[in-house]
Amino acid sequence: MSKKEPKVAIVHDWLVGYAGGERVVDAMKHVFPNAVIYTLVYDPDHMPEWFRSYDIRTSWFQKAPFSSRLYKAMLPLMPRAFEAFDLTGYDLVLSSSSSFSKGIITRPDAVHICYCHTPIRYVWDFYYTYRTNANPLVRLIMPGLMHRLRIWDKCAADRVDYFIANSHYIARRIKKYYRRDSDVIYPCCHINESSFVEKEDFYLTVARLTWYKRVDLAVQACTKLGKRLVVIGSGGELGKLRAMAGPTIEFKGGDLSDEEIRSCYLRAKAFLFPGEEDFGITSVEAQSAGTPVLAYGRGGACESVLPGKTGYWFKEQTVDSLADCIERFERDGVAYSKEEMRAHSRSFSEERFERELKEYCERRMADWQQELQDCSHREKMKSE
Repeated sequence: MSKKEPKVAIVHDWLVGYAGGERVVDAMKHVFPNAVIYTLVYDPDHMPEWFRSYDIRTSWFQKAPFSSRLYKAMLPLMPRAFEAFDLTGYDLVLSSSSSFSKGIITRPDAVHICYCHTPIRYVWDFYYTYRTNANPLVRLIMPGLMHRLRIWDKCAADRVDYFIANSHYIARRIKKYYRRDSDVIYPCCHINESSFVEKEDFYLTVARLTWYKRVDLAVQACTKLGKRLVVIGSGGELGKLRAMAGPTIEFKGGDLSDEEIRSCYLRAKAFLFPGEEDFGITSVEAQSAGTPVLAYGRGGACESVLPGKTGYWFKEQTVDSLADCIERFERDGVAYSKEEMRAHSRSFSEERFERELKEYCERRMADWQQELQDCSHREKMKSE
């Protein structure tokens, strides 16, 4: 790595809410405090107050009316918007991507490291599921549009110099769809350091209420068993979930404060995680509160939940399989104490993420500089 401090840009898909991907961007900014952040659209009203002090530069999407709410409707134009960013002034570009941000163009001697949350799900492995759940008009245009986006997305992945995957599960998907190797650095999770409290007789799930989160399984399983379930989150599936919920299901909405959510994590007897997630930050947050996790046995949650110790996996994404898992938990419990679960969760902390990311970037910058020097030396030898 050169002695000169590199100029760094951070590129993220969009900044319209503070979730796992945005927390990663925040941590990247901590590692590189002078970095400039580029993104498709930015909604300061739905981001933490401290983001207002960051140098955030948006695409031409930002000028469109209601851009922070309607940006997804401009999906076919997103590749062009990211390619329009002029990043020639930067030595290191970090893209935080679950969509199109990895498609930015850098100069030949710059290093582009992509922290990949997932290859685009609706373009690749979840395409058929997304199409089935779409409205008739979207189903009509999806085949042609997604075909073009697959071609672009593979080309965009080829522009990345080094991939970081947020889990081994995602590393396998990067290999499958992009034919690229990647290194795994788990994302940063907030570790609940509040004092433990007495557990109460309710289960908890925290998620956006969209179909792929499969909150319906948690609602139906707890209704079937007559178990109390607290659901925290908002989204388009709320009406459907309310219709299938029995009297033991309580919907808290999505406007709770961080303190209120942390309190629920601390008091819940167990956390239900029925979706197939890329990593699953909420499952780690639950464990940091000393709360066992009952998770679907696929995806990133399998890398944070220790079966029999900090929770259990259920094998099939069905109501009966989750219900059986709940009954097993109530019968057998888990081996780890609250303190042991929190200690386990600290391996996914923000401090660990920032340290590993900094070390990785320094190493890759040094590798890249060495490769450039070797290339220059070979060219010089040829000309002599």
